[in-house]
Amino acid sequence: MNNTKIAVIGLGYVGLPLARLFSTQYPTVGFDINQERVTALMAGHDATLEVEDALLQEAIANHGFICSSDIEAIRDCNIYIVTVPTPVDRNNAPDLTPLIKASETVGKVISKGDIVIYESTVYPGATEEDCIPVVERTSGLKYNVDFFAGYSPERINPGDKEHTVEKIKKVTSGSTPEVGEVVNSLYSSVITAGTHLAPTIRVAEAAKVIENSQRDINIAFVNELEKIFTLMGIDTHAVLDAAGTKWNFLPFKPGLVGGHCIGVDPFYLAQKAQQYGYNPEIILAGRRMNDSMGPYVADQLIKEMILKGQVILGAKVLVLGFTFKENCPDVRNTKVIDVVNRLKEYGTEVTVYDPWANPVEVLHEYGLEITNVLPTDKFDGVMLVVAHDLFKKINEQDLIDAEGVYYDLKSLKR
Repeated sequence: MNNTKIAVIGLGYVGLPLARLFSTQYPTVGFDINQERVTALMAGHDATLEVEDALLQEAIANHGFICSSDIEAIRDCNIYIVTVPTPVDRNNAPDLTPLIKASETVGKVISKGDIVIYESTVYPGATEEDCIPVVERTSGLKYNVDFFAGYSPERINPGDKEHTVEKIKKVTSGSTPEVGEVVNSLYSSVITAGTHLAPTIRVAEAAKVIENSQRDINIAFVNELEKIFTLMGIDTHAVLDAAGTKWNFLPFKPGLVGGHCIGVDPFYLAQKAQQYGYNPEIILAGRRMNDSMGPYVADQLIKEMILKGQVILGAKVLVLGFTFKENCPDVRNTKVIDVVNRLKEYGTEVTVYDPWANPVEVLHEYGLEITNVLPTDKFDGVMLVVAHDLFKKINEQDLIDAEGVYYDLKSLKR
């Protein structure tokens, strides 16, 4: 498109890195309804730590990148990229509320000839069945006549400074073959790893949702192995090391599966399958297995403490880590809360230490007080559940009493 001007709607873990990248080639405006977030970004700091302050400040100073919560700031754009969360509700049903509201925002500013591109992970069909009608209704414009659409699923790996947005191959698609080429060309201009143009939006949506479903199922398999081998008195990680010597063995490890992708996206695919009369047994079985791991690992610690002769009621337990993954401040949908809640059910006194997590955010989201400072007390039990690099420097003997138990879910020091 000539005179391309891009609006990225939603400046979280996905939207900000993408907007910053596009700003190196095109006039770009980042839009977010959170004024506090916008103010911090314009001051040159990203609290998610996905974009280094120096890069963000360069984008603002040298490339004219701006962030705003004012819808008028994006009215003269002609490419609208939606990067808002797609969570599930308490019943694990897809919650499209952020996506619908973002579509309404687009509908208020989109003009004839413009393109709206969705990046949020959804089930196949959501873009054209759920989002586009909202844009049509709000704008009064007709789809594929007055405006067009694309879908290019996000591929952001929070906390990963090696596989940044431009270094991960991008799937693209468009509502017509011609628009698909435009969308693909747009992303190709900034994604150094290259792009893959899918034949339809539905194909691109399906490709994204199975990426995370596949990982969920693979992790569920090794989590089940963990339960089986623990009953047999076999070291699961030693088994995986041995099996991993075969060239085509997949290197997954047991652990907690939370976050906003792997722990959520399979439910989107499952619900859509059920609408077609099919019950996805493997996908939902994987979800059940992974959701059971928090209480399970807490139970394992308690069992080891009992075998050491400890009194569980009132025992002091330290949990190392709270974020949903290592070396990242993201606490969304963290399954560590399941571990903490289970330990509290036994009457233990739980302390949570995580140098990455924001205590204010954790208190607001989970009602739990955590600390960023490693305690100097001795504990009856210590459980490492998140593999932060900083934890490699911890000497577990400094944390436990003589009869204390140290449980390393991640085998961090193997």
